[in-house]
Amino acid sequence: MRFSGLRVLAEGLTGNRGWRPHWRDPAPKAEYDIIIIGGGGHGLATAFYLAKEHGLTNVAVLEKGYLGGGNVGRNTTIVRANYGLPGNSEFYSHSLKLWEGMEQELNFNTMMSQRGVLNLCHSDGQRDAFARRGNAMRNQGDDAQLLTPEQVREKVPYLDFNNGRFPIYGGLWHGRGGTARHDAVAWGYARGADQRGVDLIQNCEVTGIDVEGGRVTGVQTSRGAIRASKVGIVVAGRSGQVAGMAGMRLPIESHVLQAFVTEGLKPCIDQVVTFGMGHFYISQSDKGGLVFGGDLDFYASYAARGNLPMQEHVMEAAMTLMPMIGKARVLRSWGGIMDMSPDGSPIIDKSGIEGLYLNCGWCYGGFKAVPGSGFSFAHLIARDRPHEPAAQFRLDRFTTGRGLMDEEGTGAQHNLH
Repeated sequence: MRFSGLRVLAEGLTGNRGWRPHWRDPAPKAEYDIIIIGGGGHGLATAFYLAKEHGLTNVAVLEKGYLGGGNVGRNTTIVRANYGLPGNSEFYSHSLKLWEGMEQELNFNTMMSQRGVLNLCHSDGQRDAFARRGNAMRNQGDDAQLLTPEQVREKVPYLDFNNGRFPIYGGLWHGRGGTARHDAVAWGYARGADQRGVDLIQNCEVTGIDVEGGRVTGVQTSRGAIRASKVGIVVAGRSGQVAGMAGMRLPIESHVLQAFVTEGLKPCIDQVVTFGMGHFYISQSDKGGLVFGGDLDFYASYAARGNLPMQEHVMEAAMTLMPMIGKARVLRSWGGIMDMSPDGSPIIDKSGIEGLYLNCGWCYGGFKAVPGSGFSFAHLIARDRPHEPAAQFRLDRFTTGRGLMDEEGTGAQHNLH
């Protein structure tokens, strides 16, 4: 079933009776070549690219709940490639290129909106750091423009430019960045993987990983044992728990990150704006709601909800940056479980157990990394060697100390990334 404007028009005129389910609901087979644990954006993208790029279709994606029910449906939908360090820069640049061709590749409307991302700076040092980052972005082939305070005022006149404590010194503009519809991304990759023969198995919780003689042989699930010679773990905030089933201890802590959305408003914010002194970021959805978030809750947790002090902290940052939204009513908040790594950068690597592969440590960067992560993880699983843009996302950097990618310069503490 392909989508087109003509098809949508025809279905609208005939009562929408011709649509079919987007993917099958198969029972698990006894054996697969490859099992992907985790039916979120990264796992579904991995399965899609395994089939599309490598012709591997005897693949199962195992999801303990429903597809897209985890972090891919619990984020602020921001897409960007404004990283400065080697390793991160190449990867997110590659991922953004995949974002730009995603809708054509999947034949699915993911509502990709390159409305631009504006990072505000509030001191001389921060402006200098943004200048260095912008130059690194341009050297990588991505777009970046350092804006003066006057140029910032022209783009976002509703900010508080008279704030004596946090004056606006300028900003870094990344025009190719923006937002996309998070659940549509999951559905698009699920649909594309299913069309190529991948089994998407929902309500199938992995309860154990079978390892014999240093090699993975399959998994135990709530729907029985399933054999496989290769298993990929891509479960975001549950990475430490699932890896523990194979006897591994990962350098990952799980923390809650809250997000918020207001009632629908008339269009007023037509880009993504970030507050450099309060870790606050905001955009406006296609339905009119203001979508925003801030810092982690700063304690380890597996609860998909947050605490009131952090909600207050985020609201304070919002009012400091743009008092105009003070009367907007917050409709709801939610939490995602972030898999925080010691240097704030991800891991895409072999585990040390033959046939077991890891994809974790995405911290705040999980949603914008979905296509790049899936492409690179599929390459690693299929060919047993790293994909070049993700070659520095090695697990052993935390034991050797070589190749650490501390993008924020905040040190080796998970909750500071």
